Amino acid sequence: MIPVKALAAGLSDAGVRTLDASTPLTPASRTIARIAGPSAVVLAATEAFNMPIFAAQTAPVVYLNGTLLFVAGVAIVQAHNRWRWGWPLLVTLSGWGILAVGLVRMIAPGAPQAVEGPVTDAVFVGLLALGAGLSVLGYRRGGGV
Repeated sequence: MIPVKALAAGLSDAGVRTLDASTPLTPASRTIARIAGPSAVVLAATEAFNMPIFAAQTAPVVYLNGTLLFVAGVAIVQAHNRWRWGWPLLVTLSGWGILAVGLVRMIAPGAPQAVEGPVTDAVFVGLLALGAGLSVLGYRRGGGV
């Protein structure tokens, strides 16, 4: 049985768990955030800028991209598969997300590619925000590590 005080410590006033920015990052969390954060920012910006070229990609290029994403995701998950609530959870979820996207691209490299539009723009904004957040967490002073 979980003590009530321990359970309440992870809950906000509304009874919803919150990500506390004061949660210390482990050395692995910090290192991965320092790599994945800036990479996600640059990836979101450059893919948004170069969106027209992606519609014409061939299946082998999509498969290669999927393979690289899959390997990167597996590497992150192997180094950081921590499911404790807090900022380090974003690193774990990023690894699993990258792994899943890579696997989908490997399974269906001939599937239609994303096209310009509001949904694609929202994905790029989300990726940019995730990357910025991971960058701040990875490079902040006094991050507990």
